[in-house]
Amino acid sequence: MRYGSFLAERQVADPIADLRDQIAQAVADGFSSAWLSHIFSLDALTALAVAGSQVPAIELGTSVVPVHPRHPAALAQQAMTANAALGGRLTLGVGLSHQPVIEAMFGYSFDRPGQYMREYLDILIPASRGEQVAYEGERLKAGLTLTTPGSGFPVLVAALGPRMLKLAGTVADGTVLWMTGPKTIAGHITPTITAAAAEAGREAPRIVCQLPLCVTDDPAAAVARANEIFEIYGQFPSYRAMLDREGAATPGDVAIVGDEDTVLAKLAELERAGVTDFVASVFANRDRTRTLLTGAAKG
Repeated sequence: MRYGSFLAERQVADPIADLRDQIAQAVADGFSSAWLSHIFSLDALTALAVAGSQVPAIELGTSVVPVHPRHPAALAQQAMTANAALGGRLTLGVGLSHQPVIEAMFGYSFDRPGQYMREYLDILIPASRGEQVAYEGERLKAGLTLTTPGSGFPVLVAALGPRMLKLAGTVADGTVLWMTGPKTIAGHITPTITAAAAEAGREAPRIVCQLPLCVTDDPAAAVARANEIFEIYGQFPSYRAMLDREGAATPGDVAIVGDEDTVLAKLAELERAGVTDFVASVFANRDRTRTLLTGAAKG
């Protein structure tokens, strides 16, 4: 199992320089990848292209760029440009986001999201390879060929439900998870996406697992803190479904907390469940937690 670093968007005077320093620290700590969310602060692709181009030798990924606000060819063009700036080190993670975000904030329809993602990938993936695209779906259309440098990067899909996991395994390179525990990964995520990839004649998919993590001697307090920070994720239907599958009442119940031996045992459980890449969202006791993760990454 590879280890990645979750990049924080901190409120500082120069956020791009701060991001560059975090990526450099991830390299020094032995992480194989670094991942940036795309929410309502930095544009993830632009930020990674600028900051990451100053730091060599590490994969840089988005987790994840919402698909609705941009035409797939426009996103392909932007990602190809970022990949060119990074010397071919980009992994593009994309996702549907959530109905309240897409409808209330952006004003797009969230109707039939699975179909929308299928049509989106039908354009995005060939366009990002520089292939000619002549596509007319029910929701999306495209007729173009991009000559942008930087073609041919991996595409991961934020997939939790069976339909999205099958889609990710069939046409993409894997999935990016959040708020999904080891029992759910072992019993639902891994078998569904792996079977779809095998049926499509594709290589085994990447399963990038992101979870809150804290090394501590007071796990009850850490769970309570995780519930404060990540409370909203228990309210989104897609994450709620994963928590319910896991038997978790709250987001804190899937957080990885405990002393060093406990955390390492939980990480090993994730690896046995099929996780190929683990990315920790460290939310407390940062120095102690970083020491453990650095040791695990350097393995």
